[in-house]
Amino acid sequence: MTSIHPLQYLDPEGNKTQDLPNTCTSDWLLRCYHFMVLSRQFDTKAIALQRTGQLGTYASLLGSEAIDVPTALAMQKNDVLVPYYRNHACQITRGVPLEEVLLYWGGDERGNAAEKMQQDFPNAVPIATQSLHACGVASAFKIRNQKRAAVTLIGDGGTSKGDFMEALNVAGVWQLPVVFIINNNQWAISVPRHIQSAAAQLADKGLAAGIPSMQVDGNDPIAMQQAVQQALNRAYEGKGATLIEAISYRLSDHTTADDATRYRPSDELKVAWEKEPLKRLRNYLVSQQLWDESKEQALHEKISTLVQTAADKYVAMPPQPVSSMFDYLYFEPTEQLQEQRDWAEVRAMTGGSHYQEGESS
Repeated sequence: MTSIHPLQYLDPEGNKTQDLPNTCTSDWLLRCYHFMVLSRQFDTKAIALQRTGQLGTYASLLGSEAIDVPTALAMQKNDVLVPYYRNHACQITRGVPLEEVLLYWGGDERGNAAEKMQQDFPNAVPIATQSLHACGVASAFKIRNQKRAAVTLIGDGGTSKGDFMEALNVAGVWQLPVVFIINNNQWAISVPRHIQSAAAQLADKGLAAGIPSMQVDGNDPIAMQQAVQQALNRAYEGKGATLIEAISYRLSDHTTADDATRYRPSDELKVAWEKEPLKRLRNYLVSQQLWDESKEQALHEKISTLVQTAADKYVAMPPQPVSSMFDYLYFEPTEQLQEQRDWAEVRAMTGGSHYQEGESS
């Protein structure tokens, strides 16, 4: 069996374990920390909105900040992000306004097509289907001879789906410019990693498909930056796909509809918090005299204002017309769908009177 050794530059206390790559400048480190803090504060606000009935079921990103943010920072503007439902930090770092991320979780169609998303895909809730979508995007890049890459993320549980294995296979055979990132956060809802898959490492699945694969400490943003940049460069150079398994831990419930205390040992969670990514990067910044308590307080105050302003915009935003639920299913609506849309619009204008037998449905 091929051994894969996790890439790491910072240990859980923020100490260097090896010399840092030249790409990790002071400016990059500070920018990365800014977006990691922003993502975590956004997460806290989103959960508060859900608990007060102002947001739908929400998937927390807590613990994945050092995976998403460096990934987004490494991507070119014209690369395409193909996310799953826990990648809001990627979207935020790529420029999607916070209030428009909230729109998605509020059930508003506008959250699926924010202007700043450009060609990035919306969240995929079906497990692992995004992996194949990314291969489709990457195929288009290859056919057009474009130096672009598709970047797609997935949870550890999703790697057990046939869609994921099929995507790896086609990416390997066709040498597609796609980067697969596994957020191995140890729990697929209530199923722990050790009984999800007999593979010693989830990265082994990429090796089986003929794809260069590696493990990374997913709580180390510098390791993630280095791994993702290398994978993107391979894609741009026409050398095909890469798989990155980022070892992290889901510090939250699976979603706000879940209660992880029913199945997850509290001692395990306590240990995971000691390795969490924000503390790690902050400690390193302090050790390099790039950060101190006053800067930390100022950043939190600034971001708190940004997040609250976005939440206020989201709450105050008028709802879309009822017809919007029909408008994004097909490029051209079918006759039956158009009838349903017309019927719904009439009912909305007349106060939503009940359906009568014999009417179009």
